[in-house]
Amino acid sequence: MVQQFHFAAASGSGSILGLVGPFVLMFVVFYFLLIRPQQKKTKARNGMLKSLKKGDKVVTIGGLHGTIMEISDDIVVLRVNDVTKLTFDRGSISHSVVEVEDKE
Repeated sequence: MVQQFHFAAASGSGSILGLVGPFVLMFVVFYFLLIRPQQKKTKARNGMLKSLKKGDKVVTIGGLHGTIMEISDDIVVLRVNDVTKLTFDRGSISHSVVEVEDKE
């Protein structure tokens, strides 16, 4: 038993790999399960924000539905009803609403 302990202590290069290996494996798992999907979501959201145009129906992060009346690089003016126009930051748009036509 004592001989096995001395043999394990003498082989130092294997112990470094044994310590670093699980950390590398955890980083790879975190990358594919957390980091990469978040990057894809961010890229898709930025693409959606860049493709917004006047007349699009959108929902803000606060849940307010409206139609884009004016749009600039960082400001969006939404028409909520016939007389109400509200100004929002472009980043406050959650998603665009796509209306589906009924095929009856």
